[in-house]
Amino acid sequence: MDFSNHFVWGAAASSYQIEGGSREGGKGDSVWDEFCRIPGAVFEGQTGDIACDHYHRFRDDIAMMKQLGIRAYRFSFSWPRIFPNGTGEINEDGMRFYEDVVEELLKNEIIPYATLFHWDYPAVLQKQGGWLNPQSPLWFEQYAEAIAKRFQGKIHHYFTINEPQCFIGLGYGRGQHAPGLKLSAADNFLAVHHVLLAHGRAVRALRKYGGPVSVGLAQCGRIYSPQSNLAEDTEAARRATFEVPDNFLDALFSVSLWSDPIFKGEYPQDFRQKFSGLLPKISAEDMEIISQPIDFYAQNIYHSTRVKATKEGWEEVPFPPGMTKTAMNWPVTPECLYWCPKFLYEKYHKKIIISENGMSAHDTISLDGRVHDPNRIDYLRRYLSYLRKAAREDIDIGGYFIWSLMDNFEWDSGYHERFGIIYIDYETQQRIPKDSAYWYQKVVECNGEKL
Repeated sequence: MDFSNHFVWGAAASSYQIEGGSREGGKGDSVWDEFCRIPGAVFEGQTGDIACDHYHRFRDDIAMMKQLGIRAYRFSFSWPRIFPNGTGEINEDGMRFYEDVVEELLKNEIIPYATLFHWDYPAVLQKQGGWLNPQSPLWFEQYAEAIAKRFQGKIHHYFTINEPQCFIGLGYGRGQHAPGLKLSAADNFLAVHHVLLAHGRAVRALRKYGGPVSVGLAQCGRIYSPQSNLAEDTEAARRATFEVPDNFLDALFSVSLWSDPIFKGEYPQDFRQKFSGLLPKISAEDMEIISQPIDFYAQNIYHSTRVKATKEGWEEVPFPPGMTKTAMNWPVTPECLYWCPKFLYEKYHKKIIISENGMSAHDTISLDGRVHDPNRIDYLRRYLSYLRKAAREDIDIGGYFIWSLMDNFEWDSGYHERFGIIYIDYETQQRIPKDSAYWYQKVVECNGEKL
């Protein structure tokens, strides 16, 4: 069969990227609020202070989602909007905002899929060491418990953390993202361990206080596809996907580094061998917390690297000249939506949810007042065709969330990139559904049978 009758079709966004209201309702600063104030850190000095003004316009945005047939919405809570000081007393104004959002979603028959952490870490906790502080998993657990208690019976699907590879690899390793640090390998691996502990503690809190819930986390990482249909190339791509690179900055983007501890209760053997002298003290109790059972494997994926088999194992295959790329200069490799779920499902045996996929395009309002984005439609058609191929091979594919619901603040790229299926005019805050929004509506209506 193609996509199951229970397949979830949704759209995704995140708090800092769309909300704005950066100093309203008692919200505290996040590391991204502070990072955006650093000269040269973000494209053209742009910030998320206003973004898409979703903080004030969420009801209209949800009404548009309903009109476009969106059935599930992956959003994120802003930790410093709920805990301005990172811990301690709840900011009721901030909590009430999300209660209103969830209430509005339910009223419009849109299923909320909530992410606890999508990178906007409380600045006050960062000043105490952030993810390097051994208390950081406990801070996150308190935050998860507060969310679980408040939304018991209303939110049934949670992602604990979004793309740990990025906020550690780019935020603590390469300095490209907030908080803009370039730390040692040992410090980065300590942060990795604390993030994984935070995830495990959050899973326990969500299950204890949130009622019957489905829980996972949204990962990204280095994904490889075979250059040909030869069995040896397939094996080379599988091996490349799960190997931990020798360079610690590349290792931070490893699939296995973040997934083996959760699903297998241990760090990858090659990781332990390559970095044995740089690892923090890791106890059996730690691994028990990290490997709390979760319900699905969520993957954010946009492209893959092609490889072929060699006598030594594998090597990357350069893309041909003129390779099709998105506006963000990412290669268009739709086959990744087949190979990635296949490799992940075969290794970890968990239902796969594509929690982000989409493309940045050079979108503009045409003379007819509409936004025509045929490249995005073509991209989605190709990618979803490969995802459907995976589903036909009895790989358990549970859902697909398009990135993103609307154009937004794209981190260090500011507003330069447009990923949305809804166009945002940032001067007027006008919303215009793009052609891709109406195309996606039809895909959802037929459960992906007609692409």
